[in-house]
Amino acid sequence: MRFLPGHDGLSRDLTYDDVFLVPRRSAVTSRFDVDLSSPDGSGSRVPVVAANMTAVAGRRMAETLARRGALTVLPQDVAPEAVANIVAWVKSRHPVWDTPLVLTADQAVADAINLLPKRAHDAVVVVDGDGRPLGTVDEAACAGVDRFTRLSEVLAPDPVTLPLDTPPREVFDALQYRTERVALALNGEGQLAGILTQLGALRADIYRPALDDGGRLRVAAAIGVNGDVATKATALVKAEVDLLVVDTAHGHQEKMLTALAAVRAAVDSMGSAVPLVAGNVVTADGVRDLVAAGADIVKVGVGPGAMCTTRMMTGVGRPQFSAVAECAAAARELGRHVWADGGVRHPRDVALALAAGASAVMIGSWFAGSYESPGDLMRDADGRQYKESFGMASKRAVTARTRGEGAFDRARKALFEEGISSGRMMLDPLRPGVEDLLDEICAGVRSTCTYTGARTLEELHTGAVLGVQSPSGFAEGEPRP
Repeated sequence: MRFLPGHDGLSRDLTYDDVFLVPRRSAVTSRFDVDLSSPDGSGSRVPVVAANMTAVAGRRMAETLARRGALTVLPQDVAPEAVANIVAWVKSRHPVWDTPLVLTADQAVADAINLLPKRAHDAVVVVDGDGRPLGTVDEAACAGVDRFTRLSEVLAPDPVTLPLDTPPREVFDALQYRTERVALALNGEGQLAGILTQLGALRADIYRPALDDGGRLRVAAAIGVNGDVATKATALVKAEVDLLVVDTAHGHQEKMLTALAAVRAAVDSMGSAVPLVAGNVVTADGVRDLVAAGADIVKVGVGPGAMCTTRMMTGVGRPQFSAVAECAAAARELGRHVWADGGVRHPRDVALALAAGASAVMIGSWFAGSYESPGDLMRDADGRQYKESFGMASKRAVTARTRGEGAFDRARKALFEEGISSGRMMLDPLRPGVEDLLDEICAGVRSTCTYTGARTLEELHTGAVLGVQSPSGFAEGEPRP
């Protein structure tokens, strides 16, 4: 990475809005010639990680993103036993076919209405007592019908059914001239085993899933720096998490270094090759200390998140582009990598973080406004769909994290809360699912690579030429009606 002559980008700290990538002579003629695999040993096929926020990361997010090659980090507030259950569930999912929403014929339309927002494929499969599909129910079938009507009265019979090993292209073709929107996969006994839309089949042909050595979907989990971190880490490794993230807001502190060293020792004693991620920091010194304590990947970012008030409360932090660039350079000298954590609002921000040297970009609130995030889907006064998001140092998060402590200790900690406790993340009507958002991000990054002549993320970083722009320069690039 280098700056244009006269663009002194290293003498002052910059945000993503402050910089731009310069197009270069390119031999990359197609977006599909670009390999988006991360080089950091995480196993991700696209450089996107769903942040370990309670409002973002759950089993549905983990399953969906892993199927498209990305990763999800389960929050540290979840008990190890619950994490183990989620990991087992995610790893039992099919790498191509989506998990269907299932009801029986004697259940009510109200049950289907409650389930439909849980998945982007907009269909509930009605099965018999042996798990064989009888038909499907979508939102249109539930419209204008009494909520207590039985599903047997509104289901669409004779769904498109295919063997579980049907290639995605054949699934797409099977739906091409049918009125049905979904195809159902059956196992050898004729039981329902998966569901796929035409768009899902198309994505399955484009993306490669993030799989472990056993061919199962990958998932990561986070732990904090308090308590018996070695025991927690041991439990999560036994639960077969694929990455461990040791996470705290201020990663460059003695407590983090002690906790990280303990986790490193525990993981090594098990003979495990699970990579360790740690953070957050914003300086080269922070990277060096975390790597020395055992980190394979360092998370970079203090204060850029949409739900974070750290900079306004404390004055502490650093503009994210410069933080990523400095930390990535320090990590590369040590043979390690960094994840850029927070501050992305557009696909361009993801591309710039990768150009600065990040091996992946963590996304939080942007993904909170999607079907797959854990929150309940709600509507505002104008009927627009949204989900609630909140910062992990906010009152809401702290209350959940300290629920096992005494009233006095909880009240004392409540005096030092930071972050927004409730923010409405509107679902984009054109991109309501996390796969839609991932499509937008990956399309942008792939185009970035074609403009800059890069076939891999490493080539994007090494060949990137950047310039510094004014606020009006950024505004010029925004679409205008």
